[in-house]
Amino acid sequence: MEIAVIWVPADIEPLEPALSACFYHTCQHDYRLAGIVRAPWETLEQMMIDGEVDVVVIADRAHLPADRSPRVEVAADLPSHPLPEAGQARQTARGRCRPHVR
Repeated sequence: MEIAVIWVPADIEPLEPALSACFYHTCQHDYRLAGIVRAPWETLEQMMIDGEVDVVVIADRAHLPADRSPRVEVAADLPSHPLPEAGQARQTARGRCRPHVR
């Protein structure tokens, strides 16, 4: 099972819509969620280099820096279908992992 983190840039508010989409994406792909990161992009790059994470999931392609590393997946690229409410997505994800914010 691949290890994923959700990255939501610190300037993105409100946080909940982005998290809901990303939680749904990680559940759909059966990733083991290691946590939620709101730190600068360079922190994620180091996590990938160190082998701590296989996949970074973001809510919107616009959140990506232009010079990003490979293997970033955008939750908004999923086929159109209704997303579960934030509470439902958290309940599903909570049963599989215990995310934390860095």
